[in-house]
Amino acid sequence: MASSSFFFWLLFFAVALAAVESVPVFVPGAYKSSLKKQINKNAKPKIPYKTHYFPQVLDHFTFQPISYKVFYQKYLINSQYWKKGAPIFVYTGNEGDIEWFAANTGFLLDIAPKFHALLVFIEHRFYGESLPFDKKDLKSAKTLGHLSSQQALADYAVLIRSLKQNLSSEASPVVVFGGSYGGMLASWFRLKYPHIAIGALASSAPILQFEDITPWSSFYDAVSQDFKEVSLNCYVVIKGAWSELDAFEEKKGGLTKLSKIFRACKKVSSVYYARNWLWSAFTYTAMVNYPTEANFMKQLPAYPVQEMCKIIDGFSHGATKLRKAFAAASLYYNYSKTEKCFELEGGNDDHGLQGWNWQACTEMVMPMTCSNESMFPPYTYSHKEFADDCMKQFGVKPREHWITTEFGGKRIKQVLKRFGSNIIFSNGMQDPWSRGSVLKDISSSIVALVTEKGAHHADFRSATKEDPDWLINQRRQEVEIIHKWLQEYYADSKLE
Repeated sequence: MASSSFFFWLLFFAVALAAVESVPVFVPGAYKSSLKKQINKNAKPKIPYKTHYFPQVLDHFTFQPISYKVFYQKYLINSQYWKKGAPIFVYTGNEGDIEWFAANTGFLLDIAPKFHALLVFIEHRFYGESLPFDKKDLKSAKTLGHLSSQQALADYAVLIRSLKQNLSSEASPVVVFGGSYGGMLASWFRLKYPHIAIGALASSAPILQFEDITPWSSFYDAVSQDFKEVSLNCYVVIKGAWSELDAFEEKKGGLTKLSKIFRACKKVSSVYYARNWLWSAFTYTAMVNYPTEANFMKQLPAYPVQEMCKIIDGFSHGATKLRKAFAAASLYYNYSKTEKCFELEGGNDDHGLQGWNWQACTEMVMPMTCSNESMFPPYTYSHKEFADDCMKQFGVKPREHWITTEFGGKRIKQVLKRFGSNIIFSNGMQDPWSRGSVLKDISSSIVALVTEKGAHHADFRSATKEDPDWLINQRRQEVEIIHKWLQEYYADSKLE
């Protein structure tokens, strides 16, 4: 992708699509490692779930011989509180390792006793361990052509039906949950498979981040606003740091000096690596600006945007904007203060995200730009440049209108009000992805729960004693709405 263009994500994590000169690609829920040292990459989070594998077919929508190829889809179950006939709460897996999402979705464990619910976390095909082909073969359209949101939703539908049958609990109502891309899938699942799920809780789900439904500059305008609201000086420093950084490309010995400023483990080969390192830190910190200490993307303190701005505002007037920006970004990568150097180039795919570039190059086309109001350098989006890069990498061109054709999005209130029901869209306005989500009620049963201070699916995190009242109230409303859905379901069942 050329420097003048950009497309989403983050999913949630910064995965470069093509040229190093590109702006980082963000996926809500994932990140590219930037620390030289790593915690044991093979260590799995301690979560109270049992692991299972389901024989899933490769292609649900064609009947060619290859369609019947079977791969084993990973899913996790917690039946500690479940009673036969009670609800089944299903998490629609995101673009990564399912243990990671289970470990960071403590909300379901918190509410399971109240509903006597069975908890199921299903891993998305082509991510984590749910690979239909060997990793070495996941580089071309020949194999990746079977990776799409539609196939993933069909996977969930088939697995859920089989699970209910095996449990001899066909009458158990199913509610789907998802955050970020998983939240998009949860809302789409409710629309596509209403006979399987009675409702969906979609947290931080940017289903309107396509075509021209949402202004293209909204994401980075929101990131910038998060920093500006904490400190105008902080915003100004970050905004001015980029020109200082670019100057090192032309200076004699500039990259050597820049590598020292950024405490790089090895000399950087381009200023763009340092730029992406800073860009990722500020963007992800805005996304995970949680009110309590957390370890989702990185170990971070409560309200990390405020902590970054304290670092910048605490510098003397003589320090350069770039040094201030580097010090603030270091909070994201090294809150523990144990790292001696940073790996600005390379990194590891610790959460099994290898498939996202393909999805972004085919169906998940979310144009983004930076306006003059942004604290990031201004740039525009060129679909032609984006499409050319995808053609070079995979031999395919993006279908920029496919998602809205398949799932809708245009005039969503008018459309869903007529046929949709039982969806909660929850968002926090400090999360930049909230701008592409549903922020107003569509009907009495398709509701938007919006908090002023909330970050990226903050409501899905485990409850703590330090949680602010607005977060406690948001979760309470979610539980009340789900309880109402279940009451209606059981009442209707008695009438049959």
